[in-house]
Amino acid sequence: MPHCIVEHSTDLDAETLINRVYAGAFESGLFEIDGADIKVRTVAYHHYCTGPSKSSFAHVELKILSGRTLEMKQHLSSTVLAKLRLLDIADCSLTVEVVDIDRASYAKWVS
Repeated sequence: MPHCIVEHSTDLDAETLINRVYAGAFESGLFEIDGADIKVRTVAYHHYCTGPSKSSFAHVELKILSGRTLEMKQHLSSTVLAKLRLLDIADCSLTVEVVDIDRASYAKWVS
């Protein structure tokens, strides 16, 4: 069920990021066996600041339903980060965070 939101600088290819994040989430083994519940989307930024010198970045927010252990969350973030690191981009910051969605208040409808 994860909602994987990738914020990134425009010099990084969105489709490549989507594929890497999806692969990492799938490889974590925490979601449906066929990967059908993994959703990935990107938001590219033209205007941003990364300290005194501008550099590339990708930040992944993995929103998952609450109830997973800290170890599961650490495994998820490290698996996604490992896939992103395979891009081997110079002068680039890659970050991943896992955010719990409150299970009791989450609502979903699919037609």
